[in-house]
Amino acid sequence: MKKGLFITFEGIDGCGKTTQARLLAKVLKKAGHEVLLTREPGGTSLGKRLRQLLLNPNSKVCAEAELFLYLADRAQHVREVIAPALKQGRIVISERFADSTVAYQGAGRNLSRKRVEPLNRIATAGLKPNLTFLLNIPLSTAQDRKANHPLPADRLERLEKSFHQRLAWEYRKLAAEEPRRIHLIKAAGSIEQVHQRVMKALFKAYPTLQKGDSPTPSQRSKKK
Repeated sequence: MKKGLFITFEGIDGCGKTTQARLLAKVLKKAGHEVLLTREPGGTSLGKRLRQLLLNPNSKVCAEAELFLYLADRAQHVREVIAPALKQGRIVISERFADSTVAYQGAGRNLSRKRVEPLNRIATAGLKPNLTFLLNIPLSTAQDRKANHPLPADRLERLEKSFHQRLAWEYRKLAAEEPRRIHLIKAAGSIEQVHQRVMKALFKAYPTLQKGDSPTPSQRSKKK
């Protein structure tokens, strides 16, 4: 059975996840790989409806309900989109996955990882990304970017500064705990500079991707 490669982009709002995920997908497609670009919430028909509800500034959603709605989106996303694509041997690139829930609902909403992680495992059916790019950027820079964004801030983006500080701290904690999977990428600078940092980290972990070959980890990665 073919086995694909699962790559995720994580980080606080305004760090550039969408842009960098699209750039990576474009490069890999050009190299001859079959790539699926998706996102959470919103990677399925159900997810699109949940996204509208979750991000609408007028929605009144308590912390626990918010958690379960994100998990519902993820459960559907994994079973309908991600798992089938990986079985076909495709490279799946997702903007956000389970780490987002640990950061946003676990730390941001003060629901704790002990409560969130078991539920995450159910929603993901145990699936974890092979590689995660955490775009690290100062909170002030991210907020400046969002302030200049043409679209209005969504429900979570409008939350108090302390909320965003908690989730930024949790993201860095996750990266420290799983350095083999989570690659901390400096997200300050131009779009191209950040893109080159992402590509460097990717080809270091999976050098054959550069040639369009199957996504086989480097010997260095195997020895870790």
